[in-house]
Amino acid sequence: MFATPPAPTILSETVRRALSEDIDRGDITTEACVSPTAIGTAIVHAREAMVCCGLPILEEVYAQVDLLVDVEAHVTDGDKVDKGAALATLSGPASSILLGERVALNFMQRLAGVATMTSRFVDALPEGCSTRITDTRKTTPGLRAFERYAVRCGGGYNHREDLGAAVLIKDNHIAAAGGCAEAIQRARAHAPHTCRIECEVDSWAQLEEALAADADIIMLDNFDDSQVRDALALIASRAIVEVSGGITLERVATLGSLGVDVISVGALTHSPPASDIGLDWG
Repeated sequence: MFATPPAPTILSETVRRALSEDIDRGDITTEACVSPTAIGTAIVHAREAMVCCGLPILEEVYAQVDLLVDVEAHVTDGDKVDKGAALATLSGPASSILLGERVALNFMQRLAGVATMTSRFVDALPEGCSTRITDTRKTTPGLRAFERYAVRCGGGYNHREDLGAAVLIKDNHIAAAGGCAEAIQRARAHAPHTCRIECEVDSWAQLEEALAADADIIMLDNFDDSQVRDALALIASRAIVEVSGGITLERVATLGSLGVDVISVGALTHSPPASDIGLDWG
């Protein structure tokens, strides 16, 4: 899947803030140990198999630290790489390479972790399946654009970007509005004609109510596989079906085989393990 990195303004500002918290007071270790005229080379290595992600951030870090540091990428974001693969080579002033090391690796490890976990969920779908694996809004504050990009690099899709991007009626909206039907009717009256109405349901009664109110998308929240099968039979293609809650890697093949349209997985962005990426001096 083609994945476009975050917009240059977002990329620049996020990297600026990250560098500010790490290097605003300088680097006393490098200043003490490394000659300001020393030139060096370092390799960014994958220390485990992963989906590479974060090379544009690596480039932006060093563009802000020191334009004399040359960044040569050896792979592309979204590539699956083996343990030991060289992801990029850095060459230039040694002190500048060291100055940006931690910030660059923090971004790359986080984003490669998201991309790698996403890839595992996507690969678990049955061959030929049209089910989409999507993220949620359970992202790291300030890093949503980056983590959504990483999901795309892993072969997944993005759910709504923010609260203003789409109508998604959840349990608290239903409670506050007085029921599924009332919430759906109000949403349809308020939303633009181009906007689909999605409603989350967590019981059979809510499912029947959402169907009767003509929800465009129904999210089955915390339904087990048997309940999903029965719900699909009732819905009978009258709405797009999304499944969320309790999604494990082991369930993906079953849900895909049942014909679910979308599987949304909060874990893609709220709890992926960081990929092991290191910078080794050449």
